Amino acid sequence: MPAIEWPTLGLIVGCYGAYLLATSWLAAVALPAAIALAALAIALHASLQHEVIHGHPFRSRRLNEALVFPALGLLVPFRRFRDTHLAHHLDAVLTDPYDDPESNYLAPEDWARLPAPLRSVLRANNRLAGRLLLGPMVGQARFMAADLRAALTGDRAVIAGWLWHLPAVALVLAWLAVAPMPVWAYLAAVYAALSLLRIRTFLEHRAHERARSRTVIVEDRGPLSWLFLNNNLHVVHHIHPRVPWYRLPQLYAANRERYLARNDGYRYASYGDVFRRYLWTAKDPVPHPLMGLPARASQPASGAPASRANLAAGATGARSPETPGADLP
Repeated sequence: MPAIEWPTLGLIVGCYGAYLLATSWLAAVALPAAIALAALAIALHASLQHEVIHGHPFRSRRLNEALVFPALGLLVPFRRFRDTHLAHHLDAVLTDPYDDPESNYLAPEDWARLPAPLRSVLRANNRLAGRLLLGPMVGQARFMAADLRAALTGDRAVIAGWLWHLPAVALVLAWLAVAPMPVWAYLAAVYAALSLLRIRTFLEHRAHERARSRTVIVEDRGPLSWLFLNNNLHVVHHIHPRVPWYRLPQLYAANRERYLARNDGYRYASYGDVFRRYLWTAKDPVPHPLMGLPARASQPASGAPASRANLAAGATGARSPETPGADLP
């Protein structure tokens, strides 16, 4: 890894430049265009925060985190994003409603206890149109409820994450106090940015008995792949979490058949393909389809609950996050 990854550093500078342009001059002359540009900048900033979590663009973690300290998206503390995302990178528990913080599934017993109106909302959220319209609210509610439970039990990492979030939000509010963009317009841009990011996370992972087969490839090379910093090549990122965003397409092109064999062909040709298939159609059920099934005979005696046996059985050989040597074939 070079001492400075210039493409990432340059993109961070460009992201803040677009953000300042959108919230200042453009907001004064063309507010709808300003909202659109601010939404793109906020979404890109979230993608850059993801790069920082995985050790880019500098070797210093403190310096990297300082680069993305302002909470442009207002709602998610960076430290909570960092901690939950690294927990998500334990491939053995991908999609597990209890152990994967980024899972969109619920355990069947939890699903059965929900009131009918809430189940209707979650079913709608499992269609791409619903994920765009409702996903930011649903995701934020679930995220904050989990963090509140953790904070009430005295989880210091959660409490510290939210306390560090206060000055990060204060920086943005101080700028908005003098910028010409109205607060309502900024909030609209934040919501639009969160909706854009839901396109990427909509089908990043699927329920599958084998952990290695749970992560998608979307062979998109359009503007969304750039906005998501090539995280559409998601299985490549999970195998090589320290590889920077600009190297992922080359790595995938050189080993395409290997990656598709690894994830059992979990692939889409483009995000246009995803929209055509799932804009109005649910891709998955909300309750996890593998939980509650009879345990496989090959399950190791791990003591895992019976309702999670099929997830545990697929864990053999799954990589841990950020393990030395995991970056390159």
